[in-house]
Amino acid sequence: MRLVLIGQADFGKAALEALLGAGHQVVGVITPPDLPGEKPNPVKVFCLEKGLNLLQPKSLRGQRVYNWVKDLTPDLLVLAYVTQFVPQAVIDLARYGGINYHPSLLPKYRGGTAINWAIINGEKETGVTIHYIDAGVDTGDIILQRAVPIAPEDDVLTLYFNKLFPLGIELLVQAVDLIEKGQAPRLPQDESQASFQPVLKEADTIINWSDPAEKIYNLIRGSVPRPAATTYYNGRVVKITQAAWRPEDGTGLPGQVLAVGDEGFWVKTGQGSLLVKHGHLAGRKRGPALELVREIGLKVGDRLG
Repeated sequence: MRLVLIGQADFGKAALEALLGAGHQVVGVITPPDLPGEKPNPVKVFCLEKGLNLLQPKSLRGQRVYNWVKDLTPDLLVLAYVTQFVPQAVIDLARYGGINYHPSLLPKYRGGTAINWAIINGEKETGVTIHYIDAGVDTGDIILQRAVPIAPEDDVLTLYFNKLFPLGIELLVQAVDLIEKGQAPRLPQDESQASFQPVLKEADTIINWSDPAEKIYNLIRGSVPRPAATTYYNGRVVKITQAAWRPEDGTGLPGQVLAVGDEGFWVKTGQGSLLVKHGHLAGRKRGPALELVREIGLKVGDRLG
């Protein structure tokens, strides 16, 4: 089949490599423009190395993208980490439409930060879904789906790179193979089970120290690397990026520092206590919590929040 891949970042590059390695014909690649000061776009670099037909539009809407895709007469659009809507008119240019990789067990956790919200909400599993694209947000018929466990120590980065990334590449290639053979299922999503989460913002990650320690721990690991869980100390914005928790309470008020040790500092919560291992002031580099303690003069009895 004639494929047009739309994608970005390392996932887009890996998907492109896997599809070519499986013998598929990629007739065109769409990836976002280069950003000043950012590292080289891995999809663009790969396309230039392999001499692939490349387009870097600011938007997927408009006549330029439509005409470019139309001229390629694709059989299928393959979306590999896409953050913009693909217009229905462009989808209709491909014989079999388009398919998308989504890092959740659809119809649960639709939206652009599905991995974050699954961890924040304390889910024990998530997964990968390959689905047809339509006019909705992650609402198209399902082709393939597989679950993975969310370990207690997983954060967004480990869950994505160690589990959802490699599984997504595998299933994406499988889905293309099934479509080519005429064997791909079209399983409608059960709307009664659907959920949609908005893009995670800093306002969503502010720690309420009256919450149980486990809930705060989930918020921290579900918010890395950005926007990172947020708290305050003497009017300064503090980001917490790694922690542990225990059910023992300790004596104090929620947000109060109970102890400072080699691993970091313990904070009282509404139920249990939290060990802050990594934290930094907003705008600074991520580092061990003890560096933060020294920088802001944090001591036992001080209160965050």
